[in-house]
Amino acid sequence: MANNYIEIDEKNWKRAMHCEVFRNCVEPAFCVSLELDITHFLRRIREDNYSFTMAMIYVVSRCANEIEEFRYRFVGGKVVLFNKIDTGFTYLNQETELFKVVNVPMKDTIEEFVLEASKVAKEQGEYFTGPLGNDIFMFSPMPWVSYTHISHTNLGKKDNATPLFDWGKYFEKDGKVILPFSVQAHHSFVDGLHVGKLVSSVQRFLDEY
Repeated sequence: MANNYIEIDEKNWKRAMHCEVFRNCVEPAFCVSLELDITHFLRRIREDNYSFTMAMIYVVSRCANEIEEFRYRFVGGKVVLFNKIDTGFTYLNQETELFKVVNVPMKDTIEEFVLEASKVAKEQGEYFTGPLGNDIFMFSPMPWVSYTHISHTNLGKKDNATPLFDWGKYFEKDGKVILPFSVQAHHSFVDGLHVGKLVSSVQRFLDEY
């Protein structure tokens, strides 16, 4: 079931002009790559015997849900604000070396989400179960390489405002465990300020978990 949303009155919306300007761009999405310190979080996740991938999906989704700008979408040409965003992520079939796209509703706790996401990912047989909804955050981890920049495929649908989050292979630097991380978002709704808020929130969660 799709999550609830409200339609935005664009005539009285403070971001209306910014939204229109970027909506008309040839490429309205932008991507930022950075590094996260996962030293403490990785140790705790290993103690809890959680999947690092599923745990990170939960952390980023929880933090992004708390920032309104990451919950805006276009639906039927209109601007809407969802009350909650769920998750979609790629998951590798080790035997075929092909990935499948898995959808899992957001949960209240990291334990609930990790258990449910791990179960659904392992049990799903199909590579693709249908078109992705508007009300998801998309994740496509790439744990085989560390990177400093990443780009994504473009279907040419300029109203596709689904944020896309990725991370690469973590590595040690100056006694810390560092994770390459990237955020892609639609500039009609999200600015650098909001990416900064998200990254600060994610890093704080990783440090305090």
